[in-house]
This record gives sequence, structure tokens and C-alpha cells, in this order.
Amino acid sequence: MAGETSEIALSKQDLRAVTAFAAACAAAVLDIFEADQPDDSRPRDAIDTAWDFARGGERGKALRDTAWAALKAAKCVDTAAAREAARAAMSAAGAAYLHPLAKATQVKHILGAAAHAARAAELAANDDRTVGAAHLEQAMSRAAPAVVGVLARFPAAPGGGGRVGELFRTLDAGLRTRAVATPEDH
Repeated sequence: MAGETSEIALSKQDLRAVTAFAAACAAAVLDIFEADQPDDSRPRDAIDTAWDFARGGERGKALRDTAWAALKAAKCVDTAAAREAARAAMSAAGAAYLHPLAKATQVKHILGAAAHAARAAELAANDDRTVGAAHLEQAMSRAAPAVVGVLARFPAAPGGGGRVGELFRTLDAGLRTRAVATPEDH
């Protein structure tokens, strides 16, 4: 049937690995948000809830609620860097909801936190793109083989999205190259 999307096999362990990766990426820039909004715990709560799931907790309402709260926090900041750091936290909690659909847009669940974190770091360094590139390198080294294996099951990242989209596609291409260089059994 036209328009049908095939499904990709995803285990709970796959989702936990992706969420742990996303939480680690978002945690790396949490201080940017907290410097801007020291009394707002919503992004930290989203990252903590993501870690809870990654370590064996349930995938439920708390993940969704903290993801939405972190997104709302992104709208209450004074700097673009803090906004991107909050979006990274939102993406970390949302990573647990990677859908098993063979759509390029699903890759955002895997790599969104890393791309937003890299952009937050760039903006905090006066839009220094070398800082963003360094964050992507850290993200690539942080990505466990299980994360790379999950990513390789999906189509390449979609176009668009401005600078965050560029970072997203750069990370996607780098990790896919790594997947080809070191194939993982599924």
C-alpha cells in the first residue's frame, strides 16, 4: 500500500541505550541552562528521568511530562544557548519514545539531544563552530555500539533544521561511517 512505512525491530534495551546516550549528551550542557535559570529544575528533571529509564525504569508518563516541561523551560530563558540546552534535555527524555518506523524523522529521537547540546555549546562560546564540532566528536565517542547499531537501522537524517539540523546531519553521517567500519550483529 502506498505511504506505508515499514517497522524496525527495537527492543527495550535498544531504547535504554539510545536514552542513556541522549541523557549523557544533554547533561554535558545542563550547566549552560542552569547559569541562565538557576531556580528552574525542569531540564535537570528531564535528564534525571531519562537516566531513570535508561537504568531500568519504566517508560511512562514521567518521561513525557518532564520532556514537555523542559520544552516549556526553553521558552523562559534569556539566552539562545540556554534555550538549546533545555531542548537537549527535552530530547533526552523524548529519546525513550523512538518509534519503530523506518522514517528519517525518527533519527531525531536518537541524535536530537546531541545536536541541541552541540548548538548550546557553540552559542555559549559566541557561536564558535569549532566548539560545536568538538561536542559532536565527544558525542561520537560517547555513542555505544548499541546506539550506532540502532541508528544504522533507520534512514539517514532529514534535511532542514537550520544550524541544529546541520549538526544533526554531521553527527548522523559520522556515526553511520563508524557503523560501516565496525558492523554490529543485531
